[in-house]
Amino acid sequence: MPPYTIIYFPVRGRCEAMRMLLADQGQSWKEEVVTMETWMKGSLKASCLYGQLPKFQDGDLTLYQSNAILRHLGRSLGLYGKDHQEAALLDVVNDGVEDLRCKYALLIYTNYEAGKEEYVKALPGYLKPFETLLSQNEGGQAFIVGNQISFADYNLLDLLLIHQVLAPNCLDSFPLLSAYVARLSARPKLKAFLSSPEHVNRPINGNGKQ
Repeated sequence: MPPYTIIYFPVRGRCEAMRMLLADQGQSWKEEVVTMETWMKGSLKASCLYGQLPKFQDGDLTLYQSNAILRHLGRSLGLYGKDHQEAALLDVVNDGVEDLRCKYALLIYTNYEAGKEEYVKALPGYLKPFETLLSQNEGGQAFIVGNQISFADYNLLDLLLIHQVLAPNCLDSFPLLSAYVARLSARPKLKAFLSSPEHVNRPINGNGKQ
């Protein structure tokens, strides 16, 4: 039995970053897919700590909150920087990713038709901090922090990939981010995952909008 289980809806949503991390690190995991019909029955929802998914099992450890899960995997698998300073910088990155992910989710689920044009117009301002962070680390030729991949890299990569679906030219004015996405996506295990039917056929969001 794989040590890890992801319990989530049949979408990429808040779990694709952890799936990318696990795949790239050569880890196996089990998926327990929760349909909306099952969720609406209420018993699983009632059993979840915050009444939300994802739920994540690492052996007998049960976790909730997608960023807590990513950080746990970062600590467990040596993906949390080489020292306390890098770990602190990775937290800064990951919190920035979360801020933009929340803006994205708000657009997708509450204001897609009316708000998309304005969101795309504002997107360069949202992405610029990540270009700046990259430029401050080895001239943007490595990872977001330090010289080894981290949990925050997978979360940022997922965020950038879904924004490239929303606005295909969004990285055109960010050469470091464009190269970063290409470089990370070319890692052999990650490339295999990103081209797998499981990833390709899994909707990004639960309402069909992207």
